[in-house]
Amino acid sequence: MSAVFSGYGLGLRREHYRDFLETQVPVDFVEVISENFMVEGGQPRNILRQVRERHPVVLHGVSMSIGSADGLNPDYLKRLKSLVDDIEPLFVSDHLSWSRIGGFNSHDLLPVPYTDEALERVCANIHHAQDVLGRTLLFENPSSYLSFPDAAMTEWEFIAEMSRRTGCELLLDVNNVYVSASNHGFDPLAFLDGIPAERVRQIHLAGHSQGPDLLIDTHDSPVCTDVWHLYAKAISLLGPVATMIERDDDIPPLGELLQELSIARALGTAETVRRAGDAA
Repeated sequence: MSAVFSGYGLGLRREHYRDFLETQVPVDFVEVISENFMVEGGQPRNILRQVRERHPVVLHGVSMSIGSADGLNPDYLKRLKSLVDDIEPLFVSDHLSWSRIGGFNSHDLLPVPYTDEALERVCANIHHAQDVLGRTLLFENPSSYLSFPDAAMTEWEFIAEMSRRTGCELLLDVNNVYVSASNHGFDPLAFLDGIPAERVRQIHLAGHSQGPDLLIDTHDSPVCTDVWHLYAKAISLLGPVATMIERDDDIPPLGELLQELSIARALGTAETVRRAGDAA
């Protein structure tokens, strides 16, 4: 299992490169989208190496397509391994989703049916990816907008069994739990109770938007009050876990994101104090 790391970080976005290269940004780690840096050489990789000298880096992928029925793309894994070997990241993560079949790539995080057949395929792909990369991977629960009528288990049951079979670890996106629970009418606390707490290594926090009928995981706004409440509940169950703020659109000045991250720090500190009091 990966070592426990309980710092607080931000997603590194182009708008803030100068801040991270020229100032001392008070974060414990940064996370980048793996695919943006998987071409060897060039300015993006050089910037990432410089940031890596100052902060631990998490590589977060969006197109491994771990749920693909026809397996994983060997060229993708080769390029990812090169990046991993170069940057030596704190964690390497991706999503419990699929985006590719044959020569077609949807460039979207498509849902996996929670069936026994899909579980076998996902686990086989995770084993393959972990063997190639030579490390334990983290997988994130994606936001969901539809359900499959032949599901044999809940999302959290699927995730728990996936982790048990493969030894993979988990990236808990609290906003995605909230979005999916609202869209499908399940209890978000049942999700938190159902996943293996000891396998969660990182937490994502982000904003969402109200669509015509569903909540949409847009990453373009601050974390809402209800998601903060759910985060507080999550860390009461999980204990200290690396936590970061994701913002992918309508990106504000760095100071605003740091202010938002301070809320997570305060909640984490309060939980640590509570646990210390219980243990005394």
